[in-house]
Amino acid sequence: MGSKPSLLLYIHGFNSSPQSLKANLMRDYCAQYRSDIKVVIPQMACFPKQAATQLLELVEHYKGDYHIALVGSSLGGYLSVWLNSLYGCKAVVVNPAVRPYELLQDFLGEQENPYTGERYLLTAQHIDELKALDVSELSNPQDFWLLQQTEDEVLDYRQAVTRFARAKQTVEEGGDHSFIGFERYPKAIIEFLKL
Repeated sequence: MGSKPSLLLYIHGFNSSPQSLKANLMRDYCAQYRSDIKVVIPQMACFPKQAATQLLELVEHYKGDYHIALVGSSLGGYLSVWLNSLYGCKAVVVNPAVRPYELLQDFLGEQENPYTGERYLLTAQHIDELKALDVSELSNPQDFWLLQQTEDEVLDYRQAVTRFARAKQTVEEGGDHSFIGFERYPKAIIEFLKL
């Protein structure tokens, strides 16, 4: 495994983009200190099934040549769990969505991604697509590190604490859904992911 070059796949959240602050912090850290790591930050499709296909294609494309690890934020954390169940990639999940198919019920209808300006319609079918990606139990909890802040205004942080009970956890009082102070973590993230 050590002979393959490393690839960090950053999976952003719902209505986000590769321009998100955390994505940029990871990219900048690697550029400055670990230029040997290939960083891939795709613009995720708005719809779950398309996003899942996109991730499968990326991993299939790179897995032969690279040792792949994940950072997933919010909905990206949920998708990281799904990818781990298929490929065993280690993952750091940041304020991850645990049951996004419940959360996104409130977002049905017209949406606009504030980063890209893309407008689209979120429907019940998309909620079903999200449910189809659910992983009932973490088969390898040691593959995960949960970074969670308790004042997340979007998600109930206790769901993630329970979900990742047997994984490494850093739970900070306060903060918000964006994870305030994320710039403290890139070095430790890279070390945990063994990149």
